[in-house]
Amino acid sequence: MFENHMKLEFPSISENEAFARIAVAAFASQLDPTIEELSDVKTAVSEAVTNAIIHGYENSYGNIIVECEIKGNVLTVEIRDFGHGISDIDLAKQPLYTSKPELERSGMGFTVMESFMDGMEVETSKEEGTKVKLIKIFKSVSV
Repeated sequence: MFENHMKLEFPSISENEAFARIAVAAFASQLDPTIEELSDVKTAVSEAVTNAIIHGYENSYGNIIVECEIKGNVLTVEIRDFGHGISDIDLAKQPLYTSKPELERSGMGFTVMESFMDGMEVETSKEEGTKVKLIKIFKSVSV
């Protein structure tokens, strides 16, 4: 079975969201994805990194770590911040819920991640941060 991995670490500034999205897409490209599969991954990673920047660190800065792993035809992406954590994960996952209405956030981040990926897990701890694990199974790869 084919295996590979990579790890990125960068400051929690909005300019790095595009960098993370493109880097993960480039890593996933070795699976010969369809345009739709690649777009799904890029969208989900964008949402997770944006959440880490806006909600994880709020008005401060910290680091975000993105780790990717390929095993066979499965891509796993973990996005981790070391910020405030999510006080109520079930509430945060509700469509249209946002803790930042003043920023005109849609409250659809977790919903988008879940709909574009084949799996999503969230681990969070108050004042220790949040880790979002995204899983995508590539149909275009023969295992």
